[in-house]
Amino acid sequence: MFKFLPARWLAALPALAALAAGAQTGPAPTTAAAAEPAAPLSFRSAMEGYKPFTGEKPIPWKEANETVHRRGGWRAYAKEGAGEADDKPAGAADPHAGHSMPTPMAAPPKEKP
Repeated sequence: MFKFLPARWLAALPALAALAAGAQTGPAPTTAAAAEPAAPLSFRSAMEGYKPFTGEKPIPWKEANETVHRRGGWRAYAKEGAGEADDKPAGAADPHAGHSMPTPMAAPPKEKP
């Protein structure tokens, strides 16, 4: 039966590497395309079209809090972010009506000895 011996494989690896290195070919011959000078490199800065931030003047925090309160608080913003509408159409069914957890069966009463 074949036995896997790591020591034999580790001893064979340097021999295989030497054979692979000997099988390599020499350097490629130079061609006419390689003799032509390369095109000059060009540089374009990533900051070339930079425009500094010029935002709106911030509003006072009390006014910002009142605006959020008038709009319905953080829950209104959460619904807006989730894509939910405030008003559902009258005939719209609940999309989760069919999803419910089954009620667990009651365990049979234990008899007292």
